[in-house]
Amino acid sequence: MALIQSTLIWVVYAVVLVLVVAIASVFVYVYQAPRERSAVVTIVCIFTLTSLLATVLLLPVDVALVSSTTSSKQGRRKDWATQNRVDNITLTLRIVYYTLYSLDALLCLIVVPFTYFWYEEYDEVATEEGTQTIGSRLWGAFKYTIAFIFLVIILFLIGFFVPVAKDRKGAHYDLDFFKHILQDENHGERALSFALGLLITIGILIYILYTAAGFALLPIAFIKSAPGISAPTLTANTASDLEQNRERQRQLEGRNAGREDGLPAKDRRELDALIREERTLVRRERLAAEASGEGHSWLVKAWMKIEAVFRPIKLIGGILLMLVAIFIWVSMLLTFIDKAKNSICKSHCGYVLGHINIFNPMNWIFVKAAKVFPIDYIIFLLLVLFFFSSSVVGIASIGIRFLWLKIFQIRKSHTSPQALLMATVMLTLMAFAINYSMAMIVAPQYAHYGPQTFCDRPLRHPDDQPDCTNHTRAIKPCSEVSESQAAANVCTATVVSTFLDSISINFSFFGAVDFWAQIAFLAVYLIIFITSLVRTPKLDEYQLDQDAEEEEEEGLLASTGRRFGATWQDITGRAKKRTGGSEEGPMLVDNEEED
Repeated sequence: MALIQSTLIWVVYAVVLVLVVAIASVFVYVYQAPRERSAVVTIVCIFTLTSLLATVLLLPVDVALVSSTTSSKQGRRKDWATQNRVDNITLTLRIVYYTLYSLDALLCLIVVPFTYFWYEEYDEVATEEGTQTIGSRLWGAFKYTIAFIFLVIILFLIGFFVPVAKDRKGAHYDLDFFKHILQDENHGERALSFALGLLITIGILIYILYTAAGFALLPIAFIKSAPGISAPTLTANTASDLEQNRERQRQLEGRNAGREDGLPAKDRRELDALIREERTLVRRERLAAEASGEGHSWLVKAWMKIEAVFRPIKLIGGILLMLVAIFIWVSMLLTFIDKAKNSICKSHCGYVLGHINIFNPMNWIFVKAAKVFPIDYIIFLLLVLFFFSSSVVGIASIGIRFLWLKIFQIRKSHTSPQALLMATVMLTLMAFAINYSMAMIVAPQYAHYGPQTFCDRPLRHPDDQPDCTNHTRAIKPCSEVSESQAAANVCTATVVSTFLDSISINFSFFGAVDFWAQIAFLAVYLIIFITSLVRTPKLDEYQLDQDAEEEEEEGLLASTGRRFGATWQDITGRAKKRTGGSEEGPMLVDNEEED
């Protein structure tokens, strides 16, 4: 029975991995520019994203496997769950975790940078002439990657030799939970802990800005997905504006047709502006026609109609996402307050919480759902995808920057391979931060022990298990500070919680920074969320001209009626008549020349 249960858990994880590969592939193919696609870049990005998501999504498997050794109703271990069997389970999980963590670190610090330099080394002219070979290109990329290889070596050497957890007496290191962590860790594990602790801390600094921004903007993006102006109306308005533009050009040319010295300076400036505006209108007319389905098959047109029909459902989905985001925000805030107030060792161990003192609704949902696997896995998967999608939205909204300078812009079908690789590195670092936040802030009790309980009654012999059949009140949830011998015999901490706690205990600086960064995340989310609610952006015609696939944004509070009107017009295919003047205000002039 135990073998069947553990096999089913790993099968569910394998199914999730297949889904993760599909999600990573969709992300890469949606965002990369079709004309600049590189097979090597595509494969590396998909593999890296799959690896990082597989690492984060291993937590419910960890919880399910260690929880399968106990009966939460009776507060005791199952008959088959001998200590040797439990140790084998945790050893398997530890090997998988260390493999994934090491792979993530190598991909982030070596493989992705090497791929970046490999792509930069490509010279189309030199390749056609035969002066650039694959070997020279590999050597050129390797020369720049040597610095990253030395960085990885230095990180592991520092982690191998750095002293850890000096103040063991004043920080309650005499508890069995801390002794277990400190005794089980060797120098190799400590080196990996230091390297990943540094990457988690760097990732959390990025997570504060990008993930928090996307966490607020993603639900609002769903709510604002219905266009402020329908495709038929945009087509009709553009055609009308184009006709007025050309008529004005004819008037200027006709009025100055007989002049030998050409057009006056004033008329020349006006005519040049009209010509540039005409190019903008022609391009906009083409994009509006594509949005209306012209030139596409009946299947594409039918799909566009279906999208228009389901826009109200997308609006409702955005509202639900907003409520979920607020719910998660409240849960994270409650855990932060609980840890800041009740941590057993404060900054000495990264604010590790002995047991839950303030009710956390998200943690409670996970603990209850974990009793029926894979319900908790489904909830966890959706929550991780929400955080991951928020990170993507944050990168797309803010762009890849160095201080105030924008280096790359991430847009659908317009992302260069270099930008995609940079975004992959950022997502890897943010995945480390998400892993920490899920385990330590969002659902700490679930991530540490899941639904495990123990029977808190006296033992006749140290190896015995007490019977709580008639004493259900004596059944208590497992926690880090449980001093009962029964708890030591029954409770098994998850591998991921032990690993993250070892980082916080051995390198308390990382733990303190990671903890206090959570309040910064909550603050950034709150500021952007409130700003997005009260702000009413105007129709972005310039962006429409530049990118056919980016949707136009309208206000959240004042544009609902116009959205449903535009949705109905897209369904019927009929434009709303203009009562006079241009409905969209003055035209934007495009200063870029077309080929």
